[in-house]
Amino acid sequence: MAKPATRIAFVQLMIGAAALGIVGKSAQLQLGQRQKWADQAARERTRVEALPARRGSILDRTGVLLAQTRESYQFGISTNQIDDPKALSRLVTQSLKRPKQTAAALERDLRKLKYKFFYGPFSPTEMEQIRKQKGVDLTTEYQRVYPAPNLALGTIGNVSDGHGVSGIEKALDSLMTGVPGEQVMLKDHYGRKFESPSRPVRDPIPGNDVLLTIDAGLQEIAEHALDDAIARLQARGGDVVFLDPHTGEILAIASRQADGTVSATALVAPLEPGSTAKLFTAAALLRSRKVTSTDAVDGEGGAWIMEIPGKRPVRRLIRDAHAEHGPLTLAKAIEVSSNIAMAKFSERLTNGEQYEIIRDFGFGSKTGVEFPAEDPGVLRPLRDWDGLSRASIATGYEFSVTAVQLAAAYGSIANEGRLMTPTLVREIRSPEGTVIYRHQPEPVRQVVSPEVAATLREYLRGAVGVGGTGDQAQLENFMLIGKTGTAHQMRHGRYVNEYTSSFAAIFPADRPQLVAIVIIDAPKVGSYYGGKTAAPLTKRMLEEALAARESAINRNQLAEQDTTAAPPVATVTPAPAVAQAAPLPTVRVAWPYRPKAPAVAAGPVPDVSGLSVRAAATALHRRGFHVVLNGLQLVMRTEPAAGVTAAYGSTVTVISQH
Repeated sequence: MAKPATRIAFVQLMIGAAALGIVGKSAQLQLGQRQKWADQAARERTRVEALPARRGSILDRTGVLLAQTRESYQFGISTNQIDDPKALSRLVTQSLKRPKQTAAALERDLRKLKYKFFYGPFSPTEMEQIRKQKGVDLTTEYQRVYPAPNLALGTIGNVSDGHGVSGIEKALDSLMTGVPGEQVMLKDHYGRKFESPSRPVRDPIPGNDVLLTIDAGLQEIAEHALDDAIARLQARGGDVVFLDPHTGEILAIASRQADGTVSATALVAPLEPGSTAKLFTAAALLRSRKVTSTDAVDGEGGAWIMEIPGKRPVRRLIRDAHAEHGPLTLAKAIEVSSNIAMAKFSERLTNGEQYEIIRDFGFGSKTGVEFPAEDPGVLRPLRDWDGLSRASIATGYEFSVTAVQLAAAYGSIANEGRLMTPTLVREIRSPEGTVIYRHQPEPVRQVVSPEVAATLREYLRGAVGVGGTGDQAQLENFMLIGKTGTAHQMRHGRYVNEYTSSFAAIFPADRPQLVAIVIIDAPKVGSYYGGKTAAPLTKRMLEEALAARESAINRNQLAEQDTTAAPPVATVTPAPAVAQAAPLPTVRVAWPYRPKAPAVAAGPVPDVSGLSVRAAATALHRRGFHVVLNGLQLVMRTEPAAGVTAAYGSTVTVISQH
């Protein structure tokens, strides 16, 4: 057994060694690893957080909000920092509009818990008083909201996780997203966060605002009329496009399905255009000077067997919906929409000439509109054509187009033969309101000469005149021109007994302002012909646009036009002038335009409270009132109020929720 002195010496030695170890470790931590542990402590005490940037808004061409980002909040309360739990409980209950009996339960939580969190989102108004209280910790969030949830939804698209996933939201995502900021937060031992005023903060930079070319009023009219037509005709769906032919600006674009689905088929779902494409073969004949105004072919009584010579001759039966006997000029063939006459006239063209005109009108390639996944349509290369292709394309088959492509092509006819690039974006503005981009019209090419374009417009005048297939589209006071289309649909490589009904219009006939394309997919009730379905729908939309006080139509220009004077007959040099069809009788009217006057000069304003803006505007238009919209949600009231007697033709302001 060791002596006590030895044991004491050993213990002292061990204590000394331990002390030396502690001193050595301290020296290592303080000198060798000081920065490492200081950095770790800073990371545990502080946290760098990203500050989200406000996404830019989307507006229509007049400044009506279509999409915007609103600030919202969640918040927590550090209970050890509050002085009066009872008063704070009452304030939170009142601000959040919670039942009064919840104040007592909240007070118990604030006295018992160390931290109380409230999940939102809560609006700035709800947080106005709460955020001023000691111990309240706010978390800011941004929500994307659409004031009129269904208006132009297929075109605008939507946002997920702060980024656009479809439509304009996706196409211009980088411009609208903005640049996130940074903030440094301090944390206590409970993990609660506190803003550090001494730490550097980088403020977020909001995204840019986008003004679309769309006119909200015209868009509303188009969507409502299309929905009604789909329901009435029991159609599968439909599309409407309004386009300014001189600038390429799309003023309205609506794509709807019978089940209520809002889509973008006008941009992404090509179809065979049917008889609306006959005008393009006529353009090829005129451009290549393969026809004169007196050239005619036999209508064959509505049925003709076309023979294609070769080692194995091909015979194909071509029919007309309206049997025509005797000679048909090119102008008459367009007027009555004769498949037989157009097939015969197309034999004067080479495959190359036919292909070039279809390509030059923009078919088979994307238009360049600012929309993701735009479909270019289908135009087969010349090597895949056969002996029947010219006749098929002359009658609107064997190639497919989107509604926007068709609108741009007819726009070139309205624009003296010049094809313009369609656009959905009018302006882009910085967060400060500075215009950093403004759309300038972008010509693609001169498809046909102004003289040929004038002749084609005369053909369209005949197509909507007395005896034309589109006469049901004609307005009472202002003349439009256009062409109907009715095409068999293909399923699984075979044509079936379903149809695409369409109408392409230019309004007005002289000094055009609008091109309208209407497509009805597979109508089942009543007639399926474009002249009986799409043409009347076009008329209704234009009448409503003229009746609305705020409209994309330039009324001053309309008022200057002499609606009784016949325009000059266009000529094609050196071929003789093409005979024009007799124009519809027109009358001179006073301006501003008024819908048909009712039997009395005044009447009560109908009660439209609780209705959608769309339904309210329609009801007021039908009573003969002009409409001004104040908001795009459910209608709260009107000025003058419901029941007040007002003169027909006067203005009623529709005030809705914001």
